Amino acid sequence: MTRIGTSDLDVLPLSLGGNVFGWTADRETSFAVLDAFLEGGGDFIDTADVYSAWAPGNNGGESETIIGQWLASRKPSGVVVATKVSQHPDFSGLGAANVRKAAEASLERLGVDELDLYYAHFDDESVPLEETVAAFGQLVADGLVRHVAVSNYSAARIREWIEAADRLGVPRPVAVQPHYNLVHRQEVEDTIIPVADEFELGLIPYYSLASGFLTGKYRSTSAENHDSPRATGAAKYATEAGLQIIDALEDVGAAHGASIASTALAWLRAQATVVAPIASARTVAQVPDLLEGARLELSLEEVALLNRVSEWAPAAG
Repeated sequence: MTRIGTSDLDVLPLSLGGNVFGWTADRETSFAVLDAFLEGGGDFIDTADVYSAWAPGNNGGESETIIGQWLASRKPSGVVVATKVSQHPDFSGLGAANVRKAAEASLERLGVDELDLYYAHFDDESVPLEETVAAFGQLVADGLVRHVAVSNYSAARIREWIEAADRLGVPRPVAVQPHYNLVHRQEVEDTIIPVADEFELGLIPYYSLASGFLTGKYRSTSAENHDSPRATGAAKYATEAGLQIIDALEDVGAAHGASIASTALAWLRAQATVVAPIASARTVAQVPDLLEGARLELSLEEVALLNRVSEWAPAAG
């Protein structure tokens, strides 16, 4: 188990991404994936109110609704659920009134009295930062949110948020969620990790497997003949440098009897301030590799090898 920043939340160091629920995984499949994750020791689920408004026929909130139905059906104990605000078509932005309404809508869909971890999904510079920070602080004071977090914020804006929280006397964020993986490293390592380290923020990376590229499934720049809507996103990493990373992951993983995906997640966990990489599963068959990634321990030499081979990786997308 690992603790999320300065919070009181202790989780298995792997967060199950809920972006596929209600999109590429229907309700029945989503329930099966969640069941397998729970049975394997998983206890940390990541979603957002906008998931998955982009899919035909969806309006946003589908993922939260499915997770809420699963929680009501299974009544699991100790499961931590994180969700986000700012991108739902009906709750766009981070104005105070919108943040409140969006949080209440998420609480209803999830069927819970309190959101464990509530992220500002994307920065909204059209709203004074102090207004947003105060709105999140009020949700904590009112018992609707347990802990505050930020996602996709620059290092400078994270620092400004913390300064505003201190001025207002409201809780600081406990976590930050950036795009971070073996093929997308430099910005996070140069700017976000130092701030996370300074303020004891837990880093919870998304796109941990680079849209599936770091599973080893996509070794061609062509997305043809793949059954995933994310194939195009993964195929763009299949450059010579990217494929060298896959080869190294395969070699390191083989020494542990572990998959490429598990090894990529283990590398992330070994990075400074990282608490729990986020990875999603469209099928039950994909869950074991994710859980293995939460437990696999790489040697310092193996981490250094993967650091070297990915140093000049393509930071596309």
